[in-house]
Amino acid sequence: MIFIIRLYHMANILGINLSEINEADALKKATDFLNGNSAHYIVTPNPEIVLCAHKDEELFYILNKADLSLADGIGLKIAAWVMNEKVYRITGADFTLKLLEIASEQKIKTLILNWSQGLSSDKDIYVSLKNKYPNLDFIVLSIEREKYLNIDILNKINDYSPKLVFNSLGFPWQEKLIYHNISKLPGVRLMIGIGGSFDFISGKIRRAPKFMRYLGLEWFWRLINAANYKNSLNRLKRIYRATFVFMFKIIKSRFLNPYLYRPNVACFLYKKEAGEIKILLVERADEKGHWQLPQGGTDGEDLKTAGARELREETNITSLISKAACPDLFKYLFSKKPAIEGRKFYKYDYKGQKQGLYIAEFIGNDSEIKINFWDHQNWQWAEIDKIISIIDPIRVKSFRIYLEKFKSLNL
Repeated sequence: MIFIIRLYHMANILGINLSEINEADALKKATDFLNGNSAHYIVTPNPEIVLCAHKDEELFYILNKADLSLADGIGLKIAAWVMNEKVYRITGADFTLKLLEIASEQKIKTLILNWSQGLSSDKDIYVSLKNKYPNLDFIVLSIEREKYLNIDILNKINDYSPKLVFNSLGFPWQEKLIYHNISKLPGVRLMIGIGGSFDFISGKIRRAPKFMRYLGLEWFWRLINAANYKNSLNRLKRIYRATFVFMFKIIKSRFLNPYLYRPNVACFLYKKEAGEIKILLVERADEKGHWQLPQGGTDGEDLKTAGARELREETNITSLISKAACPDLFKYLFSKKPAIEGRKFYKYDYKGQKQGLYIAEFIGNDSEIKINFWDHQNWQWAEIDKIISIIDPIRVKSFRIYLEKFKSLNL
């Protein structure tokens, strides 16, 4: 478990926290981490990563749990200005070089986790770093894009016992591997996801000229230097998402969403057992004792599709029969109270939520139920006539409406 105490303000862009800290202070903080007694991790979000986090709730959670979140991309700086926030642009490539200098000067053992199918091989990175930092104590290990390190890799890392670990798997793999493995590496004090930064160091990719970097035009440099048409087309799609799609969401979030209700679906999943009806409840991960129905945004889907998806994503349940979908049964405003741990979420850009109801019957085995750790900490089947005494008080009003609708359908 990583406990985070932040002594600086966090900006928030589309639900993702960004540290309002300049490069010099970020490096000092990283040095403090390296010389401390506990493990920490740093993420370097860019607009692409932020958009990916809206589809990948695990990534969303991991980014917002980081000890430092450095804005890598001119798009985030522009977005912060639009949102009346302030962030400093700190590129992963530049920050990597500064950390390598610190590691070389302070004789800090360093590990580079290199993607086995990436542009740079172990040898490419090793030779380049030896030439640039002859006093650096480091090793390079190539690994696959997986969440969990296998026992052989873990043993190799712990035998070497690095304090600093660079992870170049690319998002979202690097962030997930860091989060799920940092507690298994007792010698590590700092892990950071840096994408393709070592491809610049090895010379596999030419970095944009300084004037283009200063103007935030690295994306254009990468586009015109794509190796072939296929890569150019792929790069163009990524640029489109990181510019037009991202900025559309920023403008919508800033100027339109505060006047709208976010479309949401509550999932009324029931099972029949010994002549009784029981309803699935989940306990929120961020608030012990807060029991509720599974729920989530519809993301433009119809209620049945969205409800089945939410149940699949939040509980792993697929053994069900869809029974009914009832739109617009309940509306509520979001609380103005600060979010837990100072976090804000993307849904809070809206004034509130308008909630429809998805009703389905569970026909599987309870062993199928596996809740995700970022949303929930527990689950239970509750007898239908006892739920009011179990669910959180703020859920009672809506649940009475849903229960009445369920009974009226005679399912």
